[in-house]
Amino acid sequence: MKSTTRSPGRPRSQEADAAILAAALDLLIEYGAAQLSIEQVAQRAGVTRATVYRRFADKTALLVQALEVANHDHDPAFAGWRDLDHMLAEWADYLSRPRYRRLLRRLFGAVDDYPELVSTYRSVNSGRRAAAVREALGQAQERGELPPGLDVAVVQELLNGVIMGHLGLQPDTSTAAEIKAYLVAIMEQVGYRPVRADG
Repeated sequence: MKSTTRSPGRPRSQEADAAILAAALDLLIEYGAAQLSIEQVAQRAGVTRATVYRRFADKTALLVQALEVANHDHDPAFAGWRDLDHMLAEWADYLSRPRYRRLLRRLFGAVDDYPELVSTYRSVNSGRRAAAVREALGQAQERGELPPGLDVAVVQELLNGVIMGHLGLQPDTSTAAEIKAYLVAIMEQVGYRPVRADG
């Protein structure tokens, strides 16, 4: 009697990985990092606790990888933004999605409730994206879109605060166009004057 065979464990392993990470992300959004448990993740993913622990040393390691997947932190296709307008448009699109807004609020809230998540995620992943933001701001300055004496590191911190403010004060029904207009208006206050392609 013939049986259908497949490479031992590989597809099943990938399915389990995806299920665990998806469950961890969903539970992070629903309950926050402090209230989430490995037991809940295993139950939601349809696997055993042992299966989760074989892949992740602890809850922090699991949540950091779930955030990496959600934010495409290791996307080899990402090489920065074409220009500052492109960066603001991409941010606006991300911030227009209620699920991602809740995820960011949970991450910011973890500063008090589960600080090791924020510190670990920043230490592992903030460098590449932060450098890309600084590069986009620096290139905008070189093109004359930002004042020459402007400290781009300060502008970067300003943008971080603006995003946190929007997440806390503006409705989750905001559209990408509305959010981009908001970001552009803030940037105009520090001298942002985009160079139009037609002149």
